[in-house]
Amino acid sequence: MKSPFHALLLCTGLVLACVPPVFAQKTPAEPDPELVDEVDEYAVVQVSDPFEPVNRAIFRFNDGLYDYVLRPVSKGYTQVVPEPARHGIRNFFDNLRFPIRFVNSALQGKFDRAGRETGKFFVNTIAGLGGFIRVSDDVPELAMVPREDTGQTFGVWRIGKGPYLVLPLFGPGTLRDTVGAVGDYYLNPLAWNLRENIEGYTWEIETTVQVVNGLSALPDLLYTYDAPRKDAIDPYIAVRSAYIQYRDAAVKQ
Repeated sequence: MKSPFHALLLCTGLVLACVPPVFAQKTPAEPDPELVDEVDEYAVVQVSDPFEPVNRAIFRFNDGLYDYVLRPVSKGYTQVVPEPARHGIRNFFDNLRFPIRFVNSALQGKFDRAGRETGKFFVNTIAGLGGFIRVSDDVPELAMVPREDTGQTFGVWRIGKGPYLVLPLFGPGTLRDTVGAVGDYYLNPLAWNLRENIEGYTWEIETTVQVVNGLSALPDLLYTYDAPRKDAIDPYIAVRSAYIQYRDAAVKQ
């Protein structure tokens, strides 16, 4: 039976592994500049938002959670862990999410892109010491491979966005992207039951990996979340518009 300390570790791991996905599991640690350029911070994008009163309440709750819990954690992480180490850790977990990008590229019929994702994964894994060094950035045909996820696949399949949703902790999304995030979760090796398959892979190691994964993404995610809110008259509308524009551009890429 796990001790209360173990339970606390698990909760911490789950929270940090699911930090504000503003553009979360859908957004790379370093946003695609072509997609960012397509986001008009002043545009008010039309989207179905039948749950706006509830969404706004959750938006305010998330704001408090991010400000008083996740920001201090993020600041502590950046102060304790040197920048080169943070980049290496972030690269490692990004490399680990290869199945998400490969499977969704294939499901969209983008087989050339799936092949490039495969090449990128092997180059970074073998030459980049398990993915800690993103060697693929120095290979022109592998440097800028557009990222794919299940929500984008649904969009390519012409499945509608559905209503706009703001989920506690998880932040903004749509029904389509929320369902897509479930697919991404099961394609992520971090969700696989490695304890039964890898000798010595214990519950404590699993939890630590989840915590480090969340911490590595936290600074960039908070920065991405803050960008559309800066100087906005209505931060809720600003974040909603930025999110929808970004996801629309991602589907079209």
